[in-house]
Amino acid sequence: MRVLIEERENWSKKLEFILAAIGYSVGLGNVWRFPYLCFESGGGAFLIPFFLMLVLCGVPLLYMELSIGQYTRQGPVGALAKICPLFKGAGLATVVISFLFTTYYNVIITWAFYYLFNTFRSVLPWSYCDPEWASPNCWDGTGNTTTVWRNVTVGGMTVLKNFTEVVRPNNSVSVTEDFYASKVLGKTSGIDEPGVLKWDLVLILLLCWVIVYFCIWKGPKSTGKVVYFTATFPYLVLLVLLVRGLTLEGSYKGVMYFINPKWHLLLDAKVWVYAAAQTFNSLGIAFGGIITMSSYNKFNNNILKDVLTIAAVDAVTCILAGFAIFATLGFLAHNQGKEVEDVISQGPGLVFIIYPEAFSTMPGSPVFAFAFFFMLILLGIDSQFCSTEVIVTTIYDHFGYYVKKYLKRKEFLVIIVCSVSFLCGLPNVTQGGIYFFSLIDHYAAAVSLMYLAFFEVIAITWFYGARRLARNVEEMNGQQPNIFFIVCWYFISPIFIFGIWLFSMIQYQPFKMDGYEYPPWAAALGWSLAIMSIICVPAGMVHSVYYAKGDTLLAKFKSSMKSTLPDDSDGQYPPLHANGNGDVPIQNGVTDKYIFKGDVDSMEKNDINTPM
Repeated sequence: MRVLIEERENWSKKLEFILAAIGYSVGLGNVWRFPYLCFESGGGAFLIPFFLMLVLCGVPLLYMELSIGQYTRQGPVGALAKICPLFKGAGLATVVISFLFTTYYNVIITWAFYYLFNTFRSVLPWSYCDPEWASPNCWDGTGNTTTVWRNVTVGGMTVLKNFTEVVRPNNSVSVTEDFYASKVLGKTSGIDEPGVLKWDLVLILLLCWVIVYFCIWKGPKSTGKVVYFTATFPYLVLLVLLVRGLTLEGSYKGVMYFINPKWHLLLDAKVWVYAAAQTFNSLGIAFGGIITMSSYNKFNNNILKDVLTIAAVDAVTCILAGFAIFATLGFLAHNQGKEVEDVISQGPGLVFIIYPEAFSTMPGSPVFAFAFFFMLILLGIDSQFCSTEVIVTTIYDHFGYYVKKYLKRKEFLVIIVCSVSFLCGLPNVTQGGIYFFSLIDHYAAAVSLMYLAFFEVIAITWFYGARRLARNVEEMNGQQPNIFFIVCWYFISPIFIFGIWLFSMIQYQPFKMDGYEYPPWAAALGWSLAIMSIICVPAGMVHSVYYAKGDTLLAKFKSSMKSTLPDDSDGQYPPLHANGNGDVPIQNGVTDKYIFKGDVDSMEKNDINTPM
């Protein structure tokens, strides 16, 4: 019998993993989603449910995923299959979500590149209505004028004085909104009018995928070098934008809108749902990326320090982004004579319509516009290539033998994954692509995320066992987690997740995009995208039970619930990693049981993934 040893790659340095995890967790959601949610959900009061969810749900689950990935040294599918084979479908579901995520998330980076290329001008192109692309409704502040009379105070006396004002036509749209819809997107009237491919966006999307490829083509070795820049430089830009925003006239008003607490909104259940959703999306929990990246850690890496560092940086980034965004929105509201609540938006509307409008009236606008869109690209590219790495790692973990046999090199697998994701993303860069983009963004992750997170948590903490996971952490780090984390794993986190999922289903309403109602076939398409990941859970259960050991269905079901990892709770099994220096599990490729011949160093090494 041959003993199989797979030499799994490791991060070159601990710092590289930390930066990669921060880059994955801190993304565009920190910039365009958190400030809006904070404003809509109680201002400064929203920080209470946000930090409570972060402490009771976000940090414990981040700890859990990092521990599982580092202990099993597998991606999400392999990790869940070893933890509890019955729920291995939950691991596959996270890979499906990551794949769907990569097909449209890179489109956001494409738009950011498009704006970035247009900042190399003395006058930003979205400052005026250009006849080459402007629609009839485009309005840039010029046009017919009218005379109005207003009371003004002069020398302590109130007098009536006439003013000349520009008349804004009915149904007009701002120049930045028209630039985004007409020039960038070539937007049609609905999803049933896809139009043609926007070839300028297609080429930029291809450029984005080439960048992603070279970020991950060598695995952790190449990714670890890239994140030194992509994960750190956005903070320099964010600080510059924050300082610049706070010096603009009207910024104080914007900041006060951001932090002014509305305590009564804390009684609204939706606020707590928003806080939990922001925590999950911000930290990247249940997307598979955290498990994948931690699987390349050395076995004795200190997990708790990583958890606290990642969570703290993510939370601080949300706060900094909120101040920077609202300081600039206060300046924009001041210039337009509006209230801040009349100019706030979320998602693409904030970063591609509202923010460009602020830049168009800001001194030195091309420089700050370049810095802003460059920051967006760096924030997005980290999350993009880490999500792509989830897919590559999963395929290589389970089909590495065939990759080596037919593709010869892992780099060719990366090319295939990037190419398939690029082709699947092309519907997003048609003229009607924004409708498909919004549909997949809503259904691919938002609808199913809590469902998948719930099954992941109960598989690990209830079936595998939170106490057993704690012993695994002790095996790696020499000390068990605090009882707080064990309680959260067992009870608090699952209850929170189930409650949020249940409430979101009860409050479900058909998805709309800026008032646009999708036709029934499009809603069915959206649910089909959501089911692609949801169905993995029951399908994985059926597969596990069918192939489990046992003569009866009940015996097979019981067998499928047993972890394939060794349990040393009674001293019967040897530790998973004998020497504690980051070596990977020794496995029999057929039975998936652990085989030891003395210590690890004395074991016979053969070709990895070769069947016996």
